[in-house]
Amino acid sequence: MLTFEQLRAMMEAGATVVGTGGDRIGQVADIYVDDQTREPSWVTVRMGLFGTAETFVPLTGEATVQGEEIHVPYDRDTVKDAPRVEPEGQFSPQEEMELYRYYGLEPVGGVDTNVPSGAGMDTAVPGAQAGTDDAMTRSEEQVHVHTQREEVGRARLRKYVVTEHVTKTVPVSHEEVRVEREPITEESRDEALSGPEISEAEHEVTLHAERPVVEKETVPVERVRLETETVDDQATVDETVRKEEIETDMSGEQGEDER
Repeated sequence: MLTFEQLRAMMEAGATVVGTGGDRIGQVADIYVDDQTREPSWVTVRMGLFGTAETFVPLTGEATVQGEEIHVPYDRDTVKDAPRVEPEGQFSPQEEMELYRYYGLEPVGGVDTNVPSGAGMDTAVPGAQAGTDDAMTRSEEQVHVHTQREEVGRARLRKYVVTEHVTKTVPVSHEEVRVEREPITEESRDEALSGPEISEAEHEVTLHAERPVVEKETVPVERVRLETETVDDQATVDETVRKEEIETDMSGEQGEDER
């Protein structure tokens, strides 16, 4: 169950009412407590274009608190179309019954619509003035720093063709003609005298040589990819904050009795 002190602290921090689906309905304007039980029963929510209209939302058992948000089991349109009741500090049992019927709720303890005016009503207790003590609340701004991930650049791989000259030296061979003379020996005499005594003749020899032959072949040599890594760093945030100070102003002649 939501307590009054809990709701009052949330109001001072600027609490908002959130409906089903996470829709923000509006900011809490007032807290209404039951005149008999003094427990919170309703809150008014600022809605409209400039937040000037206030709409009543019941604090049923399904209403919960999450941080500085009050989550209720109604969507924004349901709250927006609720019966209009002027938030003037109190509303009558008849107005309360109309709101209960609209939200499909049973009044806690029942609502007597025949009671005299001023009896059995819920009373608004503004959060800024809630409570009966005479203490002063001192507030200050605090810096809360968080990080958010954003895109700062892009990297891409691009492949293009480059032409370059390659020089390689390979060994090659060729044939050359060399005249060899040998004397007639007993072993070669018969072969030497087998032909005519005097004649003309030709003898041809085919010469060979090696030459470089260039062939090109496309082969894969490596795989290249892009990867990212997270590098931790530190960033310094410089901000100004405001805070309230409380000073005591003593008036009168209280110090004279102590002389």
